[in-house]
Amino acid sequence: MSETDPVDLDKTTLRRLEQFRDRWTSDDTDSGLLEISDRLTADEMRKFEIFSEYDDNFLEKISPDVSLATWSEGAVLFEEGTYIDLAFLVVEGEVELYLTGVEGAVASRRPIFDLSRTVIGDPADTPTATEPGTALMRRATRVAPTRITLLATMDFDLPRGAAVRLGAGEILGEIGSMSGWPQSVTARTVTECRLLQLRAPALRLMKRKSKALKQRLDTLYRERSLATQLKSTPVFAACNDIFVEALKEKVELVSCDPGEEVVRAGEEADAFYVVRSGFLKLTQSVGEGEIVVSYLSKGMSLGEVELLIDEVGNWQVGATSVEFAELVKVPKDVFEQLIGNYPKIEEQLWRSAADRVREAGFSRRNIAHAEFTEVALETGLVQGNSILAIDLTACTRCDDCVRACAATHSGRSRFVREGSKIENLLIAKSCYHCRDPVCLVGCPTGAIHRAGVGDVVAVDEEICIGCSNCGRNCPYDAIVMHEAGEVWPQDMVPQGLRGKDRLVASKCDLCCDTGHGPACVSNCPQGCAYRVGSLEEFQGLLEARA
Repeated sequence: MSETDPVDLDKTTLRRLEQFRDRWTSDDTDSGLLEISDRLTADEMRKFEIFSEYDDNFLEKISPDVSLATWSEGAVLFEEGTYIDLAFLVVEGEVELYLTGVEGAVASRRPIFDLSRTVIGDPADTPTATEPGTALMRRATRVAPTRITLLATMDFDLPRGAAVRLGAGEILGEIGSMSGWPQSVTARTVTECRLLQLRAPALRLMKRKSKALKQRLDTLYRERSLATQLKSTPVFAACNDIFVEALKEKVELVSCDPGEEVVRAGEEADAFYVVRSGFLKLTQSVGEGEIVVSYLSKGMSLGEVELLIDEVGNWQVGATSVEFAELVKVPKDVFEQLIGNYPKIEEQLWRSAADRVREAGFSRRNIAHAEFTEVALETGLVQGNSILAIDLTACTRCDDCVRACAATHSGRSRFVREGSKIENLLIAKSCYHCRDPVCLVGCPTGAIHRAGVGDVVAVDEEICIGCSNCGRNCPYDAIVMHEAGEVWPQDMVPQGLRGKDRLVASKCDLCCDTGHGPACVSNCPQGCAYRVGSLEEFQGLLEARA
């Protein structure tokens, strides 16, 4: 383990180092994690081939997001169905990847859990998904009053009934780390292993700076997951496997930083784009200014108008990434093969093109709508499946909504009656229950999870260890940490919790276990609290309450 003099580190690096240590010292010996490094120096990092082409300043910059870990033989590293923000490079040893139920897989040294919260001692006893590659949503459970098992996950597109082993120099987990897709297989060590662990911020910077690393990661993505993810998008869902296998070798994988220009209005349209993750903002010029006419999210496409209508040819919109985004770029000639082979897909794209033209025209005629779309992108409303909006023209500030929330949740309110304002509507600081919830990434126990009730994202306080990862990850400050009023006992596992004040993450759960719907809405005496599930609903509410 490396030793770092705290005096040599600036405050920002110290904070990140402390967060990093907190993440890993919460684990326990039963997980199989034997040793985790402190912050590696540039010289220590350069001993590994993956860092060899970077200079000292760059390596120092990413070092808080890199560690070297030793795992025991037979340790379960990752499980199916959850989210990660880490990639792993095998330095020494061997890791086996499999879908639960594969015969001959190495026996686990720690139990696997299913959604019923029943301990399953052997992977062969675990329920299986109905199709190859389907993710099983799993969470840790407290197996005794003073014991919590920690989880992690990885990504790999592996047919059910098969297993694969990775050795020194091979990388895993990088796809989910950067794209936010839930993972589909389990991994465990076949031997004692040393693994380099890279968090998503470091991986993005490395990929951006190194063409060789980008090519390496893109190649892995093509081999492991691209075909499955293409088939999961509406555009390619009707394509047969042979066509998709050929297609995945011809497309280009594009990674965008926040604010990066993807296409420029007026330039020649030479490709068709599909969004793998993130958001794109579509803009057009109006007079001397520019307005937001629409946006694209996961699974949506760009280029139908320009490539289908012969008279167009040039980009009718500019497209810019709102956050980190991952795209599939389909060259024009490949796009023409697609619509030539699949007339139904061409019909579908013509409908999409017509909708895009109508939407742009509406935004140009209604500047207020364009401004609203831009605000929605900036504030994250586009992510929301359930946004708490309060009509301030009718609200008397009685706080009955807050009191009802507290009464439903043992005296602790799950939201704050404040936040951003759009015209007469207040967007309360309450969980949006996002379509792509980044709060799930990096939860070591799976305490924060999809609740299985529509789009609800909830926290299981029984297995929350108060690490604050979800709160730090939430871009909208919708998760807060509360003291539970108790101290972790001295026989607690993980050992790192012993003697510490117990904290739990708290957030809106839409009152999903009550049977009466959100209490904030049903208990508003003025009828001015609303839950809206889309931008269209929000826009309609604005117009109705104007």
